[in-house]
Amino acid sequence: MGKHTSEHKKHAQIVQLLQDGQYFFHKGLKAYKERNLKRASKLIQRAVHLEPNDSEMLSRLAVIYSEMGHYQQSNELFDFILVNLKEEMPECHYFKANNFAHLGLFQEAYKEAAAYSDADPDGEFSEEIENLMELLDFGEAGENESLYDQDELLIRQDRAKALLESGQLHEAVVMLEEITADYPELWSAYNNLALAYFYSGNVTKAKQTVFEVLEKNEGNLHALCNYLVFCYYEREDEKVGELSERLANVYPILFEQRYKLGATLALVGRHDLGYKWLRSLYKSGFEGDDTFYYWLAASAYGTGRTEFAETIWRKAETEFPESDRPAPWAERQEPLPASLEQRLAAYYISSAQGERHQLEKVLAAKRAATPFEQEFVRLLLSGEKGASGVSRDALFTYRTVKLLEKAEADSLKTDVMSCWVFHVIQHIRAAAAVQNERAWAAAIAYVWKEANGEKTTKKETAAVYGISAATLSKYIRQIDDILE
Repeated sequence: MGKHTSEHKKHAQIVQLLQDGQYFFHKGLKAYKERNLKRASKLIQRAVHLEPNDSEMLSRLAVIYSEMGHYQQSNELFDFILVNLKEEMPECHYFKANNFAHLGLFQEAYKEAAAYSDADPDGEFSEEIENLMELLDFGEAGENESLYDQDELLIRQDRAKALLESGQLHEAVVMLEEITADYPELWSAYNNLALAYFYSGNVTKAKQTVFEVLEKNEGNLHALCNYLVFCYYEREDEKVGELSERLANVYPILFEQRYKLGATLALVGRHDLGYKWLRSLYKSGFEGDDTFYYWLAASAYGTGRTEFAETIWRKAETEFPESDRPAPWAERQEPLPASLEQRLAAYYISSAQGERHQLEKVLAAKRAATPFEQEFVRLLLSGEKGASGVSRDALFTYRTVKLLEKAEADSLKTDVMSCWVFHVIQHIRAAAAVQNERAWAAAIAYVWKEANGEKTTKKETAAVYGISAATLSKYIRQIDDILE
């Protein structure tokens, strides 16, 4: 038996040795020839993970991504080959040109086609490139118009990202909605739109946008990471565990993807996986921002690497002295309430009970929270006069609740009704225009009373809120439709 065990162990070691990058690459090529693109991409991803600087593997994976319709991911890999590996592979420009054409980015497609033609005028794809350039060449006027359109798109993307990062969320949402309407396969714009919705407290629309990306671009890493973050803040613990395990089997190639994956996993408490990817970036000489060092220190500390965590944090304090964020282990770590609705209800009840110190602690806390929540808390503390610059959504929520408070003071102060009210408001924000707070407040009150057996009439409710019975009926129908 001992001999059998020894032989079995030796055999396992031999098999493991043989399963290097080339092993998975050739299995991936076999799956590709059988047109099983999904299996081929997964096998070659494993090969690339084992041999990350093999340009043949990377380019093949990029071609498969292109055939799967993952044009942006494909171009990111071709860029990695050209920029990081500095390989002379003119065909990368050819494939990038086709990818950009599929995305509707014709100026970029023309540039890449010209780059291929310059680098390899008699190359394998010279005839295809000539045809593509003829197709993209609309004459002087048309070309200028195309150049203008593409430059405009780049400007719009940069502007939307700046709006998102500066907290101008309504403006960011409007611009990103326009971009996704004009470029329905530009997944980076969708992912930024999902974040804009989430930061503005519109979790329903944020998730809808993520689902749309994953339906059309299965396996999109940024979308999966965003969805994991949304579930974490909504305390969908089972889903967080499921998504974390799914992402544990992902092997990102690009630095940006490793950063996104590592920071996301560290945020949701999977410090082992977060540390794995962030540490790999650090060892590769990646020069990150203060957020990168924060999550690297947090994941190191969370895996018991205290000395390394403290070293990283001292480095962050030296390189980014303007950041006043405390060390990760010094921040509050209480679990968040289960959902955004419950958090809003808790803030409101604290305000109704005069617990200003609790609300001030929310604003003072350094933990990540949506700007929408912070704006709502500021309104609860200071009212409309003392909280300039808040979003329309926060103002709508505050005004609607205050109207309900005035008319339904006692019942609104209960946890059950308060949470239900915020649940309805969240659905309104996801499905309707945030205006006419009186009508919405009246409809919410009527639906609540009817559901709980309280006797009232539409005429009586409308009079309390200063609207007509016809208007009330219209908004009640909208709430019924929204909540179905």
